[in-house]
Amino acid sequence: MKTNVSIVGATGYTGLELVKILLNHPQFNITYIANSSGETTIDRLHPSLTNVINMEVHKADANEIAKVSEVCFLALPHKTSMSFAKELLKLGVKVVDLSADYRLELETYEKHYCPHEDKDNIPNSVYGLPEFYEDEIKNSSLVANPGCYPTATLLALIPFVKYIDANTNIFVDAKSGVSGAGKKLSELTQFVTVNDNIFAYNPMKHRHMPEIQEKVQLIENKNLKVNFVPHLIPVTRGMLVSIYATLNTDIDAKQILKDYYKDSEFVRVKDSCVDIKSTAGTNFCDIFVDQNDDAIFINSSIDNLLRGASSQAVVNANLMCGFDANAGINKISYVP
Repeated sequence: MKTNVSIVGATGYTGLELVKILLNHPQFNITYIANSSGETTIDRLHPSLTNVINMEVHKADANEIAKVSEVCFLALPHKTSMSFAKELLKLGVKVVDLSADYRLELETYEKHYCPHEDKDNIPNSVYGLPEFYEDEIKNSSLVANPGCYPTATLLALIPFVKYIDANTNIFVDAKSGVSGAGKKLSELTQFVTVNDNIFAYNPMKHRHMPEIQEKVQLIENKNLKVNFVPHLIPVTRGMLVSIYATLNTDIDAKQILKDYYKDSEFVRVKDSCVDIKSTAGTNFCDIFVDQNDDAIFINSSIDNLLRGASSQAVVNANLMCGFDANAGINKISYVP
């Protein structure tokens, strides 16, 4: 018997990706799709789904969701998500939240986002990186699904934290496809701005910088000075992260990386620099590492809409419901 699931926030790219994954999932059955307005069908909202699925898109209602589903994916903006998650949890619905609302400790969140409306549930949430929190995810009713930049950065960085000199700076150079900015129109994402162009934005001030620092401290109990600089590149999807750090001891970085992820189904350790095409359409994170004396270079790649959002959310839901982590997850990249 399948587990019934809902999607709230079906208008955006991550909502579309959730529908696409869950349609072919062996254990999940979509019973409710919603956005902020309703009064349409999913194939009208996303014409690419014509003759595939024509379910009604409702105006989001927590009570209705609780009647027809056991798990809900929230693909909503921060602040909007927390109030909805609070209602669903009271009604006994498990929640995978794709926003930032439960990813951070309360003080860090309120410093970089806004006042939190659901402080009681923050201690009950689990950060949704299965490579580090699989057991906690399995026993949780609220998973805070990480975003694309922290996912690609933390998976690359964490295996080496204990070997990095804490008195030096770490630099994270991250590049994302334009879909990472979402559907909302802005001058930065217009074709004439992005085409044949590449540029940094919010350098050293991006909200993901304190998130990365916080998770390094929580996972490895070590404070590191992380400097994070995101860039927008003229591609639809994909993310490439390059990390530069200084080591505090002699190591065989390639062997450490291989040993660390030897049992990880969705992390692939590569023998040469990674690229975004090889992970597009999958939940894989590809990682390469090289070193020059005490300098280390770590290179990672993910699909920002999948491993950085929707497919990772489904992996987390799989674990929450007792299914295989890879159930319904695509492993074939969009190549060529």
